[in-house]
Amino acid sequence: MATVAFNPPKAEKISKLQSAVAGLNQISENEKAGFINLVARYLSGEAQYIEWNKIQTPTDEVVVPYDTLAPSPDDISETKNLLDKLVVLKLNGGLGTTMGCTGPKSVIEVRNGLTFLDLIVIQIESLNSKYGCNVPLLLMNSFNTHDDTLKIVEKYSTSNVEIHTFNQSQYPRLVVEDFLPLPCKGQTGKDGWYPPGHGDVFSALMNSGKLDALLAKGKEYVFVANSDNLGAVVDLKILNHLIENKNEYCMEVTPKTLADVKGGTLISYEGRVQLLEIAQVPDEHVSEFKSIEKFKIFNTNNLWVNLKAIKRLVEANELKMEIIPNPKEVDGIKVLQLETAAGAAIRFFDHAIGINVPRSRFLPVKATSDLLLVQSDLYTLSDGFVTRNIARSNPSNPTIELGPEFKKVGNFLTRFKAIPSIIELDSLKVTGDVWFGAGITLKGNVTIAAKPGEQLEIPEGVVLENKVINGPEDI
Repeated sequence: MATVAFNPPKAEKISKLQSAVAGLNQISENEKAGFINLVARYLSGEAQYIEWNKIQTPTDEVVVPYDTLAPSPDDISETKNLLDKLVVLKLNGGLGTTMGCTGPKSVIEVRNGLTFLDLIVIQIESLNSKYGCNVPLLLMNSFNTHDDTLKIVEKYSTSNVEIHTFNQSQYPRLVVEDFLPLPCKGQTGKDGWYPPGHGDVFSALMNSGKLDALLAKGKEYVFVANSDNLGAVVDLKILNHLIENKNEYCMEVTPKTLADVKGGTLISYEGRVQLLEIAQVPDEHVSEFKSIEKFKIFNTNNLWVNLKAIKRLVEANELKMEIIPNPKEVDGIKVLQLETAAGAAIRFFDHAIGINVPRSRFLPVKATSDLLLVQSDLYTLSDGFVTRNIARSNPSNPTIELGPEFKKVGNFLTRFKAIPSIIELDSLKVTGDVWFGAGITLKGNVTIAAKPGEQLEIPEGVVLENKVINGPEDI
């Protein structure tokens, strides 16, 4: 923040901000109001301080073990009735920039030439065909992905899935120095704006008119998940449980491994279930938070929410999720974007629960190392569902580290003539200018490091088991 001399009282700041925002004709009145509300909450410092000694470990009533759920109905007509109450919503606001792609991340090819979005559509198509139901697919885009997504969904026009798109809010970035919107300083392009995190999904559903339209069709629950999580598929046991027990909100959590220590976790706090994120943890307790002994589960961001409850809480302006300040820099100007997360809404819903699901429901593809896993023989593909190969005895996936030469999808694909067999692999680390032939098998712990300035080719058909390779002589 700027020094105190430049820090007028909150009311004056908000008043100046309101005047400035009123002139931004690129966004709706709802967006303007939502933005001012968010900034006012941020300036009032209503941060949620967690009193560490009040944190309790949730009981099995609050975080229900998946294997205690009743089986879903056998009867096809009962299953149809269940599914006819459901809507699937994928968070589709992200660009594939970290993997070197320019469009929506959901159109990266995952396997057999099929994209994330193809797989999602195929999954819902097979449900709709099998049970004669109508589960629609909603895509929440950001202004970054909206135009591209509209073009892409045209190819599904003949499928038996109703696809609806809507946009999350578009908010102006705030200039840190004077707390005025960046677009008012002449930055009118995309860099002046940001999408305020997936916590915006509830108000965006309402403001777009989609929520009322879904309620009018008799829909009761929405299953919200990241479009890049291949494990986030419709689960009838979970849906059945929520309807039977009138749970307004359910967060799928799964056991933490050492790779997930920063993920948010569920706690019981003052009689309610709540998401605890690392940002809320006092410094002296961070190592305790990261321990997998005390906090054994983390949030997969697979969420099931009752639509009527969303309407009630949005209308009453009661969804005041913790604000995540995200500092950025645009053309040398320090800016702030204020965001919220959908998981943090759990404490506002009645009878909210977590369900401790199998790890197979959390299979995100965040980097090319994840892409290597899902394109390999470690997984099989059927009806759009990516399933782990039963031939692997180790319950954990191999750990894979690929050097910067593999970071972009295009480079990754050209460096592998074919993805190696990794059923018996424990770990793989690749650095330098390495190229893979076809028919390679990797087992145990394999490290491949090309010497600086040298190209290293792994020949076709080799089996590498517990090896460290720095040159052709080591193969």
